[in-house]
Amino acid sequence: MPKHYISACIELENGADLQKAEKGLRLLAEQTQDEPGCLLFEIRQNLKEPNKFTLWECWTDRQALSDHFEMEHTKAYLAQNLTRVNYIEELGEIGMPADEKAA
Repeated sequence: MPKHYISACIELENGADLQKAEKGLRLLAEQTQDEPGCLLFEIRQNLKEPNKFTLWECWTDRQALSDHFEMEHTKAYLAQNLTRVNYIEELGEIGMPADEKAA
């Protein structure tokens, strides 16, 4: 069964405190890794532009990712409005047909 891979770029909101965002993202990553269906959830900070972060995620399926946004810790982080999403990519295995990647 195909896994659901995500890559996302997020950026500090204008006027948001970078240290508060870093602390919040560390906590979010720690709590998310314990969620059902989460196989990988990592956040890395851009070395040249520290107000930008890349998320690498792997979920058992789309429903597990959807459930992530209903978790209290996810809602609590998002409610702080510390970062905004620049882009989200759904990814699959190399050579996998697009219809199988979307399964």
